[in-house]
Amino acid sequence: MCGLTGWFGRPGNEDDDQALAHAMVAAIVHRGPDGNGIHVDEGDGRRPAVGLGHARLAIVGLGDGAQPLSNAEGTLTVVFNGEIFNYVELRAELMARGRRFLTTTDTEVLLALYELEGDDFLDKLNGDFAFALHDARRGRLLLARDRMGVRPLYYTEHAGRLWFASEVKALAAVPGLRLELDPIALDQIFTLWAPIAPRTAFAGIRQLQPGELAIADADGWRQRLWWTLDFPDRDDARPERPRAEDAAELRALLEDATRLRMRADVPVGTYLSGGLDSSITSALAARMTPLGLNSFSVTFDDAEHDESAFQNEMAQALGTNHAAIRCREADIAAAFPAVIASTECPILRTAPAPLHRLSSLVRARGMKVVLTGEGADEVFAGYDLFSEAAVRRFVGRAPGSKARPLLFRRLYPWQNQLNRQSPAQLAAVFGGGDAADPLFSHRPRFKSTAQAKLFFGPALKDRLAGYDATEELLAALPARFHRWHPLNQAQYLETRFLLAGYILSSQGDRVAMAHGVEGRFPFLDHRVVAFASRLPPAAKLCGLKEKHILRRAMGDLLPADIANRRKQPYRAPDARSFTAALAADGPIGAALSEPALAATGLFEPRLVRRLVDKTAAHPDASFRDNAAFVGILSTQLWVDRFRSSTVA
Repeated sequence: MCGLTGWFGRPGNEDDDQALAHAMVAAIVHRGPDGNGIHVDEGDGRRPAVGLGHARLAIVGLGDGAQPLSNAEGTLTVVFNGEIFNYVELRAELMARGRRFLTTTDTEVLLALYELEGDDFLDKLNGDFAFALHDARRGRLLLARDRMGVRPLYYTEHAGRLWFASEVKALAAVPGLRLELDPIALDQIFTLWAPIAPRTAFAGIRQLQPGELAIADADGWRQRLWWTLDFPDRDDARPERPRAEDAAELRALLEDATRLRMRADVPVGTYLSGGLDSSITSALAARMTPLGLNSFSVTFDDAEHDESAFQNEMAQALGTNHAAIRCREADIAAAFPAVIASTECPILRTAPAPLHRLSSLVRARGMKVVLTGEGADEVFAGYDLFSEAAVRRFVGRAPGSKARPLLFRRLYPWQNQLNRQSPAQLAAVFGGGDAADPLFSHRPRFKSTAQAKLFFGPALKDRLAGYDATEELLAALPARFHRWHPLNQAQYLETRFLLAGYILSSQGDRVAMAHGVEGRFPFLDHRVVAFASRLPPAAKLCGLKEKHILRRAMGDLLPADIANRRKQPYRAPDARSFTAALAADGPIGAALSEPALAATGLFEPRLVRRLVDKTAAHPDASFRDNAAFVGILSTQLWVDRFRSSTVA
């Protein structure tokens, strides 16, 4: 795991470019504090200039893994962020074909595989990665990103060059490149929770999409998806197979996915939330760690968010060396400006803040690699959203039924107010919508979140007049989407957009790498994802029981109460975390002050003041008010951090 930077295009001045390459790397040194390097080729009238920079987090090949790395002839040079987990098998295959290696790294395997197989080599990689590879013989640069979008890669064109980096901070070092807010991206965040790739929060700066390859050469700049998430057609007849066989195959896949992700020349630990997914990951990892597994958790003061009882039970059952970090509301407020500096994007929830603190604990304990359970909810239909959509369809097929709406009480047993509502009221709250709508599963979330846009200021509202983020989302769906089962459609929306755009970025890579910690995700092994996508929907969501096949395959590894737990979404206290900070001098109060709000012009100061007063007076604020508060605060902090006071 590392950070990369660079450019490709117009020749420049060698001294200036050397200094620039070092400055770009220095901006992301937190991603790779174990070493750095640059490669600069000024080119000439026939060859474009290329610059490559690298900040290294040493995990594989500790003594010989410095980058940029070139082949023996010096015709290929790469900077690489991430891991190729199956590099051992690929290395053996390449050696059998006569290839000799000078290092023990997965990076050299990547170079060798490209040299022998060209662009199609990506299909052989099992890993989380982003890389830039310069092919001097063919005068071209390749940029690529892993299938699920675990590792980031941003790019922009400026002053005759293509610039790229693992984080936008590095692009801020480019002379003359202004960082400005993209208002369309802000609308997407306040509707969908994240920008629709390739859009980012920054005007004119794009990101590679998950599973995308881009090539720059004398013919220009072109991109294509080398992998995409897919599902069977809804009416495809799948051969009947005993559920026990599916469970056995899944278990074998997850064991192997975990085994590969335990590969490192440094210790590997786990995040242990106390839920099903992280408990499975930790149970598998513990079996592969003879000297004892290190596990890490976040705890909260209030029972609504805290899962420490389950964390401690699982840690004791596995015999892990367990460490937890307590996250109080004041801790969230204190960390939040640094969190936004890390996410490089406004966010609607405070959930990344505790994870930012957790990664600091991991690093303080001398570790820099952790496995997590991320991805299981998307791949195996674990979120309430999937169950709710199924119940909404069921209720919609019998509009007059008094019994069907009562299922919403079973779906959300902790919401006591539902017990006081009549079937008609339940149907009104949860029902409605066109079942043929491709976004049916997500419309309630989008509608609820988008209410936060009521706080946009007049100028921003005018700029966005007539724009609908959901229409752009619809346009981004593949043609085959309409042939899938509704559950698979919902899974695609959640995986392709929210997982990559928010969870793996703002809650994953950015806050972990802020402290030089690499997260690895066995559930996002592409073989596991492909297996799950082929399963019948009922194998994943069986009635209202989520992740049915996963529980069957792995439940024997866990204490019964954890194996049978309902999904408890990971959350953290939102608006109420900032009450004390708003009353004191500091960045939180300053960001929401009337002068700061007037300076950005993005939000209506009078309405924001009402919101601040309301959330302070009512700690149990609504979802809309919480999302609006955190979204406004994070946007104001984003503007302050990246010195952007104008809207493009």
